[in-house]
Amino acid sequence: MTFTLPPLPYAYDALGQYMSKETLEYHHDKHHQAYVTNGNNALKGTEWEGKSLEEIVKGSFGKNPAVFNNAGQHYNHIHFWSWMKPNGGGTKLPGKIEKKINEDLGGFEKFKTDFQAAGVGQFGSGWCWLQVKNGKLEISKTPNGENPLVHGATPILGCDVWEHSYYIDYRNRRPDYLKAFVENLVNWEYVESLFEKA
Repeated sequence: MTFTLPPLPYAYDALGQYMSKETLEYHHDKHHQAYVTNGNNALKGTEWEGKSLEEIVKGSFGKNPAVFNNAGQHYNHIHFWSWMKPNGGGTKLPGKIEKKINEDLGGFEKFKTDFQAAGVGQFGSGWCWLQVKNGKLEISKTPNGENPLVHGATPILGCDVWEHSYYIDYRNRRPDYLKAFVENLVNWEYVESLFEKA
């Protein structure tokens, strides 16, 4: 498949003070576009040409860094834009995902604390995740463009902790960015739709 940059599912200024228009313009139009362009170039002539994005991510891991890094980040970002919405976050979660968070992660407040801690504790660039593995919800973190797919899990929520995701708005305050993401941006309906498929 050829990578293409999806449009944002909302206006550039729709996330207000929590993620600025300037951040989204740089992050979506420049950074994500670069993963698309570089990924398409890296794919040419490889065994992954014509494969689905998930197959490319899983197949190239540990074998072809140029393909994997760009495909992984393309996959992560396609979901990242949908993991957020205007007036997102909050404590009212759709029923199925709320029940599962209570069962597997000790309740929403504990999830929030542990998810944010995973993001703060990821040294350098990377992501923190809510994932499904063997039918259970888990929190994890990965470096760079890695994601749970390459570790036998399915990501249902991820937060980008590369500096380009937050530096314009939060400077070096990664904990504040993660708190704003969970409390004000998460699109829990999208998270639940991925959970149901997982």
